[in-house]
Amino acid sequence: MTEEFRAAFQRVLDTAAAQAHDFPEAVQEAFRLSSKVPQEELEAAMEALAPVLSDCEPYPGVAADLSVLAGALAESGAPAGQAGLEVLRQGGGYGQAAAAFMHAWDKTGGGPLPEPAHVGEAEEKRVEEVLGDNAPAATNGWWTVQRYGLAAKAMLSDSGVRSAVRADSSALEGLGQIIQALSTRLSEFGEVYELLRMAEVSRVLVLDRASWRGFRVRFDGVGDNFQLHTLLADALIGKEGLRLPGTRPDPRWVAAAQDAPVDPLADVVRGEWDLVGGDGTWVGNEVCPGDIPEVDGERVLVLEPQSLTHSWRAGRRHPHIPGVLTVLAELHPDEVASWWARLHPAGTVRHPQAPALEHDDTGSYRRPPRHFGVAAHFAEVDSGPLAAPFSSLDPRSDTPDPGPRPGPEPSADLGSTVDFSAGPAPGTEGTEEGPDDFAVPAPWAAWSPRTDEDAHPIVDPGPFRDPDPFGGPTALASDSYGPSGAGFSDSCHGLDPHESSGSYDSSDFSEPLEQAEEAERPPGSRLLPPMPPGVSDSTTWAPHWKWPMGPPER
Repeated sequence: MTEEFRAAFQRVLDTAAAQAHDFPEAVQEAFRLSSKVPQEELEAAMEALAPVLSDCEPYPGVAADLSVLAGALAESGAPAGQAGLEVLRQGGGYGQAAAAFMHAWDKTGGGPLPEPAHVGEAEEKRVEEVLGDNAPAATNGWWTVQRYGLAAKAMLSDSGVRSAVRADSSALEGLGQIIQALSTRLSEFGEVYELLRMAEVSRVLVLDRASWRGFRVRFDGVGDNFQLHTLLADALIGKEGLRLPGTRPDPRWVAAAQDAPVDPLADVVRGEWDLVGGDGTWVGNEVCPGDIPEVDGERVLVLEPQSLTHSWRAGRRHPHIPGVLTVLAELHPDEVASWWARLHPAGTVRHPQAPALEHDDTGSYRRPPRHFGVAAHFAEVDSGPLAAPFSSLDPRSDTPDPGPRPGPEPSADLGSTVDFSAGPAPGTEGTEEGPDDFAVPAPWAAWSPRTDEDAHPIVDPGPFRDPDPFGGPTALASDSYGPSGAGFSDSCHGLDPHESSGSYDSSDFSEPLEQAEEAERPPGSRLLPPMPPGVSDSTTWAPHWKWPMGPPER
């Protein structure tokens, strides 16, 4: 089978270079055999594909089909390498042409855009009114761009490609603008844009308000701050982490944020902190790490005590990409104190849905009245292993911290042996600050096309429309090299965790209990707060407190 695959792949390279009519059949045969050969054969094929892919860029149909074949090889486990960067560079050029086609289509009457696979001469003639001699290039861009979108999703799933893209901020920004514009009309590019944003940042400075400590962390494969929040809690809290106060996350939540499927018995994660930017802006969990603001050239995330409890679904936004987080080093107390002196005071940034704080006549915060009843019935279940005790409840503890204070050296009773003069934090040996080592760096060529013939205005970006990550191999070759002959498919499965949060509001439970015979009332019912609507006339109250309860009344 190995020899058969090598022959088929050589045929792909030969027919691509010659623009032969049997090129589509060669691609399909190579794709069919790619799942039956060892990993090293796929790696050799990917390496051989890169220069041919570059040489075939002027031939849109050939280049697009080679890109999808390269994406299929990457999905099968071959490192994307230079071929991955070439796919993104060509995708940027043809994507810019496709955006020009979209713009011209709107300018010439609008209406539904033609399916990329079926665009042809009539559509080219229409956009010629706006684009003139550039109409053919724009039409070819629209015809091929969907295939480049499929290939780009596979390539950006490779950590080496993301690392190389991150190293060139100007190329990253330019490609992001093009992809965001395309995502307004083509669903494939919604996730391409998310994956490109995943490549934006891999390091964050984290400051914990409760302990007054700071850490530099590095991560990869983190699609949103739900995932980042979970991984940070695992790395920092308790004796298994770096001894920050708090409750250790359930190991099943952590596994789902790394590389395991979601455990249906532990699919709801409870948050530990409010995530706030170092510039005093609310960050939260819904956004991605690229939205963490920079302060003095460094992305700074502050872990504040929760002002409103919140939870979300376990897992990863892109399940096919493993997540990893490493603590590089703990900051020296003097450096931590310097950071706190520049940041917002404690208690000044709260969850957007948190109830407003009340003040008494002296200007101090006033604790809301405590109550028991309905809310007390909803105890947390399956909270996971605890590595640190809960803090004691102090009636005065709601008063906000007056401001930064010097951070003391870690105390011996916590078992800390951090040497702040040099070296990483405990448990982080071998992770000293340096270049990204999640993947082998590769040169990142400019994304712009080789000519400026297809440089046209970009339409405004729109909302994200397709959360589905790149699924199984989708490389299907077109059966011709001109518009109306392309064919491809897409198979995706998605995970879109959403945060849910709330607070108890006694006004929601204001209906009085029904009047009942004294013998039918639960003991002490006059001392309880009102029950929610529908509870008072439920058989769960069981007359005379008999057990077992009877069937529900209908």
